Amino acid sequence: MLDEYDAPLQEAYSHGYWAKMTAFIRSLFNCTFKANPHMERGIMTGITRVSKESVFSDLNNLQVITTTSDKYTAAFGFTEQEVEDALALFGLTGTMEKVKFWYDGFQFGRQSDIYNPWSITKYLDSKKLGAHWANTSSNRLVSKLIQEGPPEVKISMETLMSGQSIETPIDEEIVFDRLDGDKTAIWSLLLASGYLKVERVPRDMSDDEDPRDEIYRLSLTNREVNRMFRSMVQDWFHKPKARYNDFVKSLLANDVNHMNQFMNRITAETFSFFDTGNEPSRQEPERFFHGFVLGLIADSRLDYDAGLIGQGFTRDQIRHYGFAFEGKKVLIG
Repeated sequence: MLDEYDAPLQEAYSHGYWAKMTAFIRSLFNCTFKANPHMERGIMTGITRVSKESVFSDLNNLQVITTTSDKYTAAFGFTEQEVEDALALFGLTGTMEKVKFWYDGFQFGRQSDIYNPWSITKYLDSKKLGAHWANTSSNRLVSKLIQEGPPEVKISMETLMSGQSIETPIDEEIVFDRLDGDKTAIWSLLLASGYLKVERVPRDMSDDEDPRDEIYRLSLTNREVNRMFRSMVQDWFHKPKARYNDFVKSLLANDVNHMNQFMNRITAETFSFFDTGNEPSRQEPERFFHGFVLGLIADSRLDYDAGLIGQGFTRDQIRHYGFAFEGKKVLIG
């Protein structure tokens, strides 16, 4: 049995050595599962169904069971009855409603109310509700795809984090070297990883219809996953910022003296006569300073909005305020 076979592949994709890793994995799988005379049957588990062309091209007779398959649906986690029995055994029967709110929501095929075993066992051990499972993974790939994805991806993530659902086609066979160009790949990955659940299963399609045209309605799996994504978004904006944010902070605090100190320091340390003299813009010499101030505050709205959204606010609840700046050039002497 090979557990989490796709973990090194995700790391390879995130760190830029995908081609070398797939060549090695393909050879490893060939020797282990196909050319091995002592192997009768093997099992591989992972959260992503990597395309056959990537690493499985040398293997035959593969049976693939995914999150949308109806086979072994109750074997991927604890059923609700099993969770109730476990809580009763540990004297925690009265917490079932809270446990369901935090950890229920996983669905395999048409079997709903499946619980993550790791989260349940951690709760039974610690007696504390929290994001136990989400903290076990670096989530680098998910974070990378969301941060570098098009605006549609970020808007959809905002919709999901506000408790709503999205509708999108799903392709369970993930081709890693096409992730950057496939807008729906992120949702396929999140569904396979357990971060999303299926709210509406597509209708049964005829043989002449393409399964990739099926539309799934998806939402965040449970409170644990929602908390994990909020922490992820907030971490993006808690990283050290450039010193120019001192100007923005002073502006929002109405600290004119600190704004002047900042402008004087930057002017003395970085500006050149050729930037601020008469020649660059003889008719409107203050234009350079207008551009400089605009550059200081241009990205602040995006950071501010994203930070509030990460705290649970919706875009409709956010209000913006404007500031008027006027620059003047003074001739001395």
